[in-house]
Amino acid sequence: MAAHHTLSMATQVALNTKYTLPILGYGLLQVAPEKAAGFVAKALEVGYRHIDSATMYQNEAASGEAIRNSGLPRDTVFYTSKSPPDQHGYDATVKGFEESLNKSGLEYIDLYLLHTPFGGKEGRIGGWKALLEAQRAGKVRSIGVSNWGVHHLQELQDWIDETDTKEGEGRGGKISVGQWEIHPWLARKDITDWAAKHGVVVEAYSPLVRGLKMDDPLLKPLADKHGKSPAQILLRWSLQKGFVPLPKSEKEDRMRENADIFNFELSAEDMKSLETGKYESTIWDPTTDTT
Repeated sequence: MAAHHTLSMATQVALNTKYTLPILGYGLLQVAPEKAAGFVAKALEVGYRHIDSATMYQNEAASGEAIRNSGLPRDTVFYTSKSPPDQHGYDATVKGFEESLNKSGLEYIDLYLLHTPFGGKEGRIGGWKALLEAQRAGKVRSIGVSNWGVHHLQELQDWIDETDTKEGEGRGGKISVGQWEIHPWLARKDITDWAAKHGVVVEAYSPLVRGLKMDDPLLKPLADKHGKSPAQILLRWSLQKGFVPLPKSEKEDRMRENADIFNFELSAEDMKSLETGKYESTIWDPTTDTT
């Protein structure tokens, strides 16, 4: 990733495929399907070029519609979706992926993630095989996982390594991206260290802690010091940790505010002050699944 002071909305992160990922995304978690097309269109107008949807969000069709109608070249907008979180294994993932692609109305999906590690080893490996096939068919460019713990990640990496040894380099595929709830109160150092070691780009969902920490005493002095909002401090923290944050907003002024994080830098001391040592998830935490 580029040096912190040179980051901009146009900065791209190199994936371990031949593709790149815009450094800031627009997240669609809990955006109502009937409103999503308008919000995605506005986000693209503001300058976002990275849209993050999922089967579970029920706004894949609206997201694809907004991308298709934007007038932007398809290869300039990075579109992500995810498998149905309650359906696992090869057959279910093949079906889920095809439905995601059809709903989007796009020729291909840039990134598709297995949304949860549920389903046991058989479900996880089966799902991965389904994504590998879609990738080889050119229907998806990069593949990865979401909400997986280190034990799930290592299990898949071991399978990938074994497959490469038996069938040839690259046959097992590559985990390009992992997505987790990450913020100063849930920094997930074990997972992010594993990802860094294995060349997996980390995306941070709920980087604004769902608005629950905007009045936290840790953020106020940093906001005052830099003349920025608590939300901008949190997003800047995420960028400087090397993550790709996926903030969600339904208001244009907030979309713009969330994108206005490239003209200041948190110092090492600032970053240190945000090391809380806490483990506070705000939505769900499938990383702890032991099946």
